[in-house]
Amino acid sequence: MIKPKTRFWVKTKGFVKVSIYIENSSPSVNNSTYPSEAPPTMAISSLLSFTTHALILLLLHFSAAKHGGSRHHGRLNHHPHRRPSPTTNPRLHQAYIAFQAWKRVIYSDPRNLTSNWSGPSVCNYTGVYCAPSPDDPDTTVVAGIDLNHGDIAGLLPEELGLLADLALLHLNSNRFCGILPRTLSNLALLFELDISNNRFVGPFPSVVLSLPSLRFLDIRYNEFEGPLPPEVFSKGLDAIFVNNNWLSSNIPPTAFSGNTSASVLVFANNKLGGCLPPSIANFASTLEELLLINTSLSGCLPPEVGYLYELRVLDVSFNEIEGPIPYSLAGLAHLEQLNLGHNSMAGLVPAGICGLPNLKNFTYSYNFFCEEEGICSNLTERGIIFDDRQNCLPEKPLQRSKEECAAAAEHPIDCYEHPCGGGYGYGGDSASFTGGSTSLTPATMPPVSPSPSPSGYP
Repeated sequence: MIKPKTRFWVKTKGFVKVSIYIENSSPSVNNSTYPSEAPPTMAISSLLSFTTHALILLLLHFSAAKHGGSRHHGRLNHHPHRRPSPTTNPRLHQAYIAFQAWKRVIYSDPRNLTSNWSGPSVCNYTGVYCAPSPDDPDTTVVAGIDLNHGDIAGLLPEELGLLADLALLHLNSNRFCGILPRTLSNLALLFELDISNNRFVGPFPSVVLSLPSLRFLDIRYNEFEGPLPPEVFSKGLDAIFVNNNWLSSNIPPTAFSGNTSASVLVFANNKLGGCLPPSIANFASTLEELLLINTSLSGCLPPEVGYLYELRVLDVSFNEIEGPIPYSLAGLAHLEQLNLGHNSMAGLVPAGICGLPNLKNFTYSYNFFCEEEGICSNLTERGIIFDDRQNCLPEKPLQRSKEECAAAAEHPIDCYEHPCGGGYGYGGDSASFTGGSTSLTPATMPPVSPSPSPSGYP
């Protein structure tokens, strides 16, 4: 069984990106149940605590720097006798009001994480992390909340807006429900928001779009529905996880034309529809992971995907994508995982893609490909995990029937004439691509060289 991993994310302009995964001891479960197993070992708990403390300091200073705040570096204040009391520290008093209001709308806490949420010493509360304020290092503030995997059921009260110094809010794998309070817009320093795997409902929580410091957004595995605001794409977020909701709007042609700096985009298992627009090329220097699994995408895969020089994972499986594989994908030298399975693509599988130097897993099953070019016919020689089942490949086992393949061949797709055309390679202009179609060109096809046996998907 897959074990959950706590991910801490830091990525700011001018700073290095830190992405830390720590494996917890409890098995991964859904919202409905959570086993009453022993907590993580003391060593892991200490490591989680230390990592969280260090991260919160980083986030608080990075967020404050964006607002002109002081960037003093200080130690987290852990000793209760050294913390200012609420009577002398109005910020902690506001935090006390917020936590007491929150505790009143929590109706199930099987792990008793909030059992010590009483009294004015909020920095002693489980899951609450305090740090020196960036604008006044002599003042202690609540800088982070981490209640991940708590199985807590309840609501988020309006009083959470009183936590104005919060840089990190991690609430994943609980049973929080309702809607996000509008007062979250007061959290000007909030850098990371993770409310994944809960029971939140309603339209996309537009309040998150008003958070000026937000860089990491994770709202997956909830029950948000309706359109996905186009502002999400121009917010300047570094990581966006909105998968496994009920979002239903098409991806607009100009979706990626704004302040696009994300390195991870995960929109899987929503009913977005439409085509992947050529403006995806605006992520050329940042995007590392693009997951659009089961999002009702249609049309052809745009050649501009080949401009995503940093891409390591591309998964557009379980959609309605047609046409050939763009040759431009042969320029994605960092690509490790490529999944085109369960679409209606056709034509040949280019040798340039099969020869990518870092490719570890290539799935193109359940399409209508009729030819594997060069080394693509036997990727096992390069240690690449691949799946070419249910295509129209001669002499290969487990392929489609001759009747299916003949019917598909009678209706070839011309991507130059496709309704989702526009942009380089589709016969239209590329105004949606900042800088024009000549600003970037796909990288030179890398030479074929052996690669070590992969370990498979992480």
